[in-house]
Amino acid sequence: MKNFILYASLLLTMSCNSRKAPTATKNTTGVQLIVLGNVQDAGSPQLGCNKECCKDLWKNPDLKRKIISLGVMDHQNQKNYLLDASPDISYQLQLLQQENKTSKIIDGVFITHAHIGHYTGLMYLGKEAASTQNTPVYSMPKLAHFLSNNGPWSQLVTQKNIVINEVENEKPVILSPNLKITPIQVPHRDEFSETVGFLIEGPEKKALFIPDIDKWGKWKYSITDFIKKVDYAFIDATFYNVKELDNRDISTIPHPLVEESMQLFNNLSPEYKKRVYFIHFNHTNRLLNPDSKESKTVIKNGYNIARMGDIVEL
Repeated sequence: MKNFILYASLLLTMSCNSRKAPTATKNTTGVQLIVLGNVQDAGSPQLGCNKECCKDLWKNPDLKRKIISLGVMDHQNQKNYLLDASPDISYQLQLLQQENKTSKIIDGVFITHAHIGHYTGLMYLGKEAASTQNTPVYSMPKLAHFLSNNGPWSQLVTQKNIVINEVENEKPVILSPNLKITPIQVPHRDEFSETVGFLIEGPEKKALFIPDIDKWGKWKYSITDFIKKVDYAFIDATFYNVKELDNRDISTIPHPLVEESMQLFNNLSPEYKKRVYFIHFNHTNRLLNPDSKESKTVIKNGYNIARMGDIVEL
């Protein structure tokens, strides 16, 4: 109980970003997006890591370090939606309910792909935990088949804890007159499912969410063009540079390095640069530390770093 109280207190008092984040005033009629986690799938500290990036965290955990997830709050309709179901889903849904003052655990979950940090939180909707009834889970066809035909996920379906809603690439899911979410397929390691990002459209603004992609150049779309078309772009920043990993071949786990992305975006105007929110940080990524040289460099160059509790208006 003491840890939960401390956690709640931290969320209520923490600064949203090194740069002042967009005003997070309570909006009772519109749509807001909230950052519920910004860490790569395996969390921080990461299993087996006793290096500088993790050793102190084993004894003194940073309760703001939650695995990747965004929440979408439709205040007018009193509905909450989750983008990716992380292993930290219990805390994340508690925060989402608290922000939107709703009693229902969740009104729908959108899954980007079947890597551990993005869908395994669904297990907490099962009978051993929340035992929800008919919670909509929106997924692409290959992922829908995977969830429906492989345990333990199939038990969630047969027990009607969740209902799979199969979505189509680039076809909007209309959730209300104020809110629609569109899956957009991206290249990534697709062992068990497709990989998508999401375009989230509120009554006034749009946000792009791409937590995982191999490299921007492999995508059929231009990320710089997309940044110009949306108001916020929450994008893959797994690794800051190639120096982070000294025990694995980084070419086998391709992601756009933050240094590469900043170079690619270098010619964007300041107006467009400030739409970028880097997210999905590996435990080795020093952007997790707001006071690091790397964090200060990103902010100085005109970009944002997504932090737990950030809220933007849609």
